[in-house]
Amino acid sequence: MKFTQDFSAQTSRLREALQNADAVVIGAGAGLSASAGFTYSGERFEQYFLDFEEKYGFHDMYSGGFYPYQTPEEHWAYWSRYILINRYTDPPKPVYQNLFELVKEKDYFVITTNVDHCFQKAGFDKKRLFYTQGDYGLFQCSTPCHNKTYDNEELIRRMVAEQRDMRIPTELIPHCPICGKPMTMNLRADDKFVQDDGWDTACERYEKFIRSHRRGKVLYLELGVGYNTPVIIKYPFWKFTAENKNATYACINMGGLFCPGELEKRAIPIGEDIGTALDMLY
Repeated sequence: MKFTQDFSAQTSRLREALQNADAVVIGAGAGLSASAGFTYSGERFEQYFLDFEEKYGFHDMYSGGFYPYQTPEEHWAYWSRYILINRYTDPPKPVYQNLFELVKEKDYFVITTNVDHCFQKAGFDKKRLFYTQGDYGLFQCSTPCHNKTYDNEELIRRMVAEQRDMRIPTELIPHCPICGKPMTMNLRADDKFVQDDGWDTACERYEKFIRSHRRGKVLYLELGVGYNTPVIIKYPFWKFTAENKNATYACINMGGLFCPGELEKRAIPIGEDIGTALDMLY
């Protein structure tokens, strides 16, 4: 079912559902970070990557991430900047902080496909977070020869500080401490993604939270989730809501406000910027 509903009326419904909820499950996609100001094209792209745009001809950060650079020195010059501004820099708008204020007194859990670490930076309890697709702040072996990840902040900051002419010094290229092969980011792109102990623990916590809240007034709050990987958040949220007659499904997104017809009476669709909608809930 596709929804076209009144914004004010739906935010009022969501405010009430949030107040009455025994538990809140937040499912977050790229739209949440975009609302917070983490945009990947336009002015922000040109602020940090104008030299790359002029040399290589791409016009957004995603395209730059897939560009076949001829040397690892160029590859890591690009990616170190990318990681610095999208992982170790706070987003321009306080959308994550506002979301935290709304749920911090609730029994909540977050599952997200975002890899920018914004939830923890905003104050969310790391034991209530499940980053399913990885973390810009972690390296892994590219092979991979073992299931372990490594914090990269110190090295990333050195890469940015010491790069010249869109190249990092060769000695800063990261290599696996076990096999010596090149390191890569811990991002789910293929079957080489490393699910380390931290990933497994977070997954277990999330599954336990879901099992323990099969009944009662549960709000499944979906924020900025698209259709690239709907099986991670969107479809499970529909399923959990359908199985619990006391549950509510809410979706805030600029587009794609769909859900199964049988959930119509317990669905709250809001086709608006997430930051704007959250401000209306106070």
